[in-house]
Amino acid sequence: MTRLFRVALAALACFSFCEAVYSAPKRSQVRQVAKNAPKPHESRYRKTPYVGVLAVDADSGRVLFSDKASEIAYPASITKLMTAFLVFDDIKSGRFSLKDLVVASPVKTQVDRHLRQPSAIGLKSGDSMTVDAMLKALMVKSANDCAIFLAEKCSGTMEKFVERMNAKARSLGMSSTKFYNPNGLPPFGGKGNFNSSTCIDLAKMAMALLKRHPEILKYTSLKYYDAQLPGGKVQRFVNHNNVMVKDALKIFNPDGTEAVDGLKTGYIDAGGSSVIVTGKRNGKRAIVIVLGSSSRSQRDSVARHRLSDALDAISF
Repeated sequence: MTRLFRVALAALACFSFCEAVYSAPKRSQVRQVAKNAPKPHESRYRKTPYVGVLAVDADSGRVLFSDKASEIAYPASITKLMTAFLVFDDIKSGRFSLKDLVVASPVKTQVDRHLRQPSAIGLKSGDSMTVDAMLKALMVKSANDCAIFLAEKCSGTMEKFVERMNAKARSLGMSSTKFYNPNGLPPFGGKGNFNSSTCIDLAKMAMALLKRHPEILKYTSLKYYDAQLPGGKVQRFVNHNNVMVKDALKIFNPDGTEAVDGLKTGYIDAGGSSVIVTGKRNGKRAIVIVLGSSSRSQRDSVARHRLSDALDAISF
């Protein structure tokens, strides 16, 4: 019986292998499938090459380039800059410190799964990290769950924190911005509203953030972060900002005299790829916002070239 069983397994393995070889698509077929693959959908909030773009002098606010900068778009994870803004406000006011612990709160299973996709640290209820560690996870990993836990640390509940986000936006003159959550994810279950903003509004936020809390660059300039997770596990996360971390794209600091050091990318299917990128040359800083690009590579290309032109314009 044992011998017959082994023979049967061997025959099954042989059959499976032959079937896989026989049914494997040819390279020409693979190329044809790729060629015929559907292109990313476009809409009012996701366009080629973008919904809007704006380049400004970070110190003066002088507009260096603008195209459809007042168009409404979905900033997605760029939202987390406002979350960090309020965290730094609370640190500066003495409510807590970078060394204080943030405890992961109980989250409903469905919502928890929503937070883990596609980007999260994956903390379980009761796990804890310092405020400093969560800020690193927020900026480098773009951790959706950490945005919620930091919001609760600041305001007790996510809902109260969102009220603060919108109040902060109003105080900065961000008249076309509305926040519904602290991480920029689409509404859970497809029901609800998307966080929305414009290049003009996000430039106001970025300038104010850099002016009031320049320490944000300590977090956004990290090319990677080795997270000390609960249980002693260490996991390395690489910065989402392709413009900054890929050597082939570092066109701004060939000799180390200038650098891209932030700020944040964002992506959701409904809103495409967006970025706020900033760099410095000869002591002069520029900020470029690209919103709603249907392609990440296109977004990065526009951001790189606009930042390069902006630095040329202000660093003479």
